[in-house]
Amino acid sequence: MLKDFFIGLSQNQFLNSAAKKYGLKLGAQNVVAGTTIDQTIESIKELNKHGISCTVDNLGEFVYEKEEATEAKNQILALVSAIHEHEVDAHISLKPSQLGLDIDYDFCKSNIREIVSSAHEYGIFVNFDMEDHNRLQPSFDLLDELSVEYDNIGTVIQAYFFRADEDLHKHKDFRLRIVKGAYKEPAEYAYQDKASIDKHYIELIEWHLLNGKFTSIATHDHNVINHVKQFVKENNIPNDKFEFQMLYGFRKDMQLELAKEGYNFCTYVPFGQDWYGYFMRRLAERPQNMNLIVKQVFNKKTNTMIGLAAGAFALGRLTKKK
Repeated sequence: MLKDFFIGLSQNQFLNSAAKKYGLKLGAQNVVAGTTIDQTIESIKELNKHGISCTVDNLGEFVYEKEEATEAKNQILALVSAIHEHEVDAHISLKPSQLGLDIDYDFCKSNIREIVSSAHEYGIFVNFDMEDHNRLQPSFDLLDELSVEYDNIGTVIQAYFFRADEDLHKHKDFRLRIVKGAYKEPAEYAYQDKASIDKHYIELIEWHLLNGKFTSIATHDHNVINHVKQFVKENNIPNDKFEFQMLYGFRKDMQLELAKEGYNFCTYVPFGQDWYGYFMRRLAERPQNMNLIVKQVFNKKTNTMIGLAAGAFALGRLTKKK
C-alpha cells in the first residue's frame, strides 16, 4: 500500500508542478545536487574530493512535446561539456522518455545519439536508465542499436522483472547497474513480493560479478552490501570489476565509509527543478528510505508538502471512485 501511495504521488502532474515551483523552499536541495549545471558541478567536485565518482541525471517528467525533449537534450549536452571542461569524475544517466521515447522512436534515438556521440568524444560514459515495462523493450532496442556505433554506453537491469535474467545475460558485455526496481508493475511482468525481489537481486548481482564486464550495485541496504563484500572476497573478484552506488543525500556516512575502505563508489546525482517524481519513486522503491533521510532531508515545510501531497492524492482517488 505504501509503495502504491508513493507511486501515485510521483505520477501526479499537479504536485510535480507545485514542487518544481517551490522546491528550494521545501528542502529539495537535500535530495538534488543543484538546480543548475554550475551548482551541480560544484556538488560533484565536493564528492570527488572524497574519492567518490558521480553519475548525473537531468531530472524531467511527462515529456510529450518535441520542444521539451529537445530542451532536455541540449541541457544534457551542456552537462557533458561541463563535465569535460571541469575535468570532474562523472558520467551521464539519461531517461529515453525525457528525450522523446513517448513521442517518436527515431526522434528519441537521434537525440540520444547526439548525446552519446558528444560524450564519446570526451571519453564520458552514458547510462540508459530503465523505466516501466511499457518502455523497457524500446529502451533496450535503443541501447542495442547505438552500441553498434558506440562503446561508451550501458544500462540498468531491474530485479523485479521476470525477464531480468535474459536481459542480463544478453547484455553481460555492457557496464550494467543492477537495481531492485522503482515502478509499480503488473504481476504478469514482475515479482510482487519483497522476498522474491531481494532473492532475484542477489542472484543477478552475483552472476554479473562472475560473468559480466562491470557491475554497479545500486542499493542502500547494508545487508546486500555486506553480502557483496564477502562474495567478491571469496571469489577473488578485483575492485575494478564493480562499484557500489547510492543516491545523493542518502546514507552519506556509509557512502564516505565505503569510499574510504577502498571500494569504487558512485553517487547518483540528480539535478534540476523537476525533482518531485524522482523523489517519490525512491521512496516507493524502498519505503525504508524514509527512515534513512528523514532527519537530513525533511524540514517542517517538506513535511507540509508531503502532507498536502497525501491529501491531494487521497482526494484524487476518491474523486475517481465517484
